[in-house]
Amino acid sequence: MRVGEMGEFTTTIEHRLDQAYKGLREARSVGDDYLADTLTAEIEDLRRLADDHGIPLPR
Repeated sequence: MRVGEMGEFTTTIEHRLDQAYKGLREARSVGDDYLADTLTAEIEDLRRLADDHGIPLPR
């Protein structure tokens, strides 16, 4: 990646994680287990992607 691209990449990962966590909370609050499972898998994938690229995320 070129200079600057990593910052954009990090911002995108963080934004997608924020949206996925928000969706997960909403899915759980209405009892949508399928959506909750789907979002949990997305969160795991995004966290793995961040880890693979050395992007620090809070646990």
